[in-house]
Order: sequence, then structure tokens, then C-alpha cells
Amino acid sequence: MSKNTRKSARKPSTKIRYQHTGKKLTSQAGVIPAMHFLDRIGFNEVCKTHLDLKRGINARYSLGDSIYLTVIGIIAGATSLMKVVSVWADQVLREVGGWLSIPDESTLGRIFRLGQLKQVAQLEQLNHALRQNVWHKALTSGIWLPGTVCRGWIDVDSTVKTVYGRQEGAEKGYNPNKRGACSYHPLVAFCSHTKEILQAWLRSGSAYTSNGIVGFMQQLAAQMPPRMRLIFRGDSGFFVGELMDWLDQAGHGYLIKVKLKGLAALLDKQAWERVPGHSGWEQCAFLHQCGQWEQLRHFVAVRQKNTVVNTGSQQSLLNEPVYDCFCYVTTERLTPWQAHTTYGQRATCETWLDEAKNQMGLAHIKSHDFMASSLLFQCAVMAYNTVRWMALLSYNDTLKHWEIQTIRTFLIRTAGQLLRGSHQLKVKVPDNHLYPSPWADWLKLSFIH
Repeated sequence: MSKNTRKSARKPSTKIRYQHTGKKLTSQAGVIPAMHFLDRIGFNEVCKTHLDLKRGINARYSLGDSIYLTVIGIIAGATSLMKVVSVWADQVLREVGGWLSIPDESTLGRIFRLGQLKQVAQLEQLNHALRQNVWHKALTSGIWLPGTVCRGWIDVDSTVKTVYGRQEGAEKGYNPNKRGACSYHPLVAFCSHTKEILQAWLRSGSAYTSNGIVGFMQQLAAQMPPRMRLIFRGDSGFFVGELMDWLDQAGHGYLIKVKLKGLAALLDKQAWERVPGHSGWEQCAFLHQCGQWEQLRHFVAVRQKNTVVNTGSQQSLLNEPVYDCFCYVTTERLTPWQAHTTYGQRATCETWLDEAKNQMGLAHIKSHDFMASSLLFQCAVMAYNTVRWMALLSYNDTLKHWEIQTIRTFLIRTAGQLLRGSHQLKVKVPDNHLYPSPWADWLKLSFIH
């Protein structure tokens, strides 16, 4: 086809004139359903019940106000208190939310610095109370079957958040990305059914993976539905006898990767058999009691012959096979291969943790005061959970699988115009959304009962 007759996909652009007369426009209309959703699940009422930080008689903003503004700001993409304030500079969001004024960055920071350990615990309780309201809606609406809350897999993990500056509580510890740098070492528990964060603690960077894990699980279990059996799933950092003792006594279960000196020699003594349907794999199960344990526990293991052998090793010189071994201690009725594949599902937890940290700013907004940083950390947890709860109650499988940044790109950052008429507010949004079904279900969450 010749150059002169070829069809073009684009016509010449026309001249544009700009007029600065647009009123009540917003670039983040998708935040409004999140604001209404928090109201629908009882955010204000729960704040009045659980938060008791008293301020002066002339104080305009409460701790609950500061939490709400920060949570919505983080959902919109804010990574600092200054950016939280810039989110609320949007006239449409202020008018829809009924805000006559918004605190500046220094006021927000000062309110959070008034918080103490008591307020951190209250904010954790606030998150649990909202979760209970959401789970109740999921059960009554038929999204969940009643048996869902009888048995739950809890994925627990820790992460490192490098700190630049002189923030209280930031200390040197395990930091694979910035060796020698100060950091925080948060501990986080996810619900494998909903992807939400059930509980999270902000810890100093010098804390070992399992530090405080028994108290952490005791607090978590106390907030779960009655008679719900928790199954703890964790890596070798949680191979701690004290934790397993408590889980056994409380009637809960666990599947934990084994970290044990002399594990290779112990596995060599076991009777291995082939795994049906999986060529090259072998499995075994046995009882073992570690040195300071008071009882035997059930161990399972699988192994596969290593195709890459170090020719300088003693085993290779003796022509003995070299194996890749995977060993777990568990209370569940699983074959070794089932335990191995079930533990492998924990990899999604690491993805969720990375998503919460890098896409929702978990432990990113900080203060020089550790308690203030802990409150801001809990705000990020609530922001993450709010999006997950909305996806859960949306009935939309696409929303349930989308990551935070995807939701923010395609739904949160949607253009809109606020109109007033017939004694009500209306938000005009585009009628040709790129993802019409998720967008429609996202908007419906404003009216959930």
C-alpha cells in the first residue's frame, strides 16, 4: 500500500484553549466509596466506643478525626502526613465528607504524638471491631458460609522496614537490603481467606522474628469469633517450643517449617518412601522431641534428589546421593506431601506483605516518637484492610484479585464533578470506564447495608 493511500490511526490535533472556570472537579472520585464504606461499617460509632484520648475543650480535631483523614489519605496514595493533607485539599472530598476544615500537617503530627501505648492498643481494637462488623455482613449476605469462621489459616510473617533518620525505636538488626542500617521489624498476621491483616505490631529493628509471638497470638485469638480454631502457618523463625505449647493448650493448630541443629542427621535415620504421582520425591513422617520440649510432636518431611551436586563435598566423594529436604512440624492430619504443598501456599502471604508495605505504605509514615509511629502504622493497616473488606463485600472476583496499586490506578483515580440539586449531592463520573464491572461494584459499596 502506498504512502498516500495508507489509513491513519490519528487525525491532526486541534488547537486547545484552556479555561480556568471548572468548579468542584476531582481527580479521585473513587475515594468517595471508601469514605462512605467506612461510615457504613460503623467507623464513627466504633471510634466513640474505643478511643478515649482527651484533648482540650477548644480542640477542633479528635484522634478519631485524625485517623479517618489519614486512612483515606493513605488509600488515595499518600506516603506522608503532608501528602495526606494534600489529598484532603480536594474540595469535592471535603464537601462530600462534610468537613468544614482540615488540619494541617503539623496539627496532625501533634495529635498523633499525644498517643501512648493505650491508644495504640485501642486502635488495634478498633481494627478488630470493624473486622467483626465486616465478617458479620459477609455471613448475613451469604458471601460466606457459616463454616468459614470455624477454622482459619493464619499466615504470620515479619518484614524489615529501613529507617532513614533518627526515629525512636529504629535500631540495627537483620536487614538484608541495607546492612547496618537502622530499621523497624513489624510482625504481621494475615487471614488466608480474605487477604486482610488480622493483627500487626510495629517492633524495633533489633527484635528477632519470634519475639513476642506468644503474646501476639494470645491477643489475636481473643479477638477471633468464639470456638474458631486457628491454624498458625509460619517459617522456621517461628519454630519455637513456647509458641507450640500455647497453641496446643489453647486447642489451635500449626504448620511450621523446622529449624533444628542436626536436622540432616535426624532425617537420614527415617524410613523414606516414594510420593505417589510425583516422580523423584520421597516422604516420611515421625515423632520427635527436642531437647527442652515436654512432649513428642509430629514431624513430616519430603525430599528430592539434588541434580546439582558439589563435587568437592564428602557425599559426592563417597558416591552418596544429595537431597533437598523440607521438614515441618504440624498438628494437622496431612500427609508429608500435603503438608509441603499447604505450606507452599504461604508464599502468597509474602506477596501480601510486600503489597501492604510497598503499595499501602505500611510503616512508611513515621514520626520521631515511637508511639506516634505505631499509631500511623495502625492507620496503614486499617487503610489496607478497608480496601480488602470492600473487595470482599463487592461480590466481584476481579476486585478480590487486584492489588492495591491496581485498584488505585483504575478505580481510585477517576475523574468526577460534584453537582448539587434537589437537596442532594451528585458526583458525575465518566460513562465509559475502562473496567465497567469492577467500577460499578466499587460504587455500590457506598450503599452497602
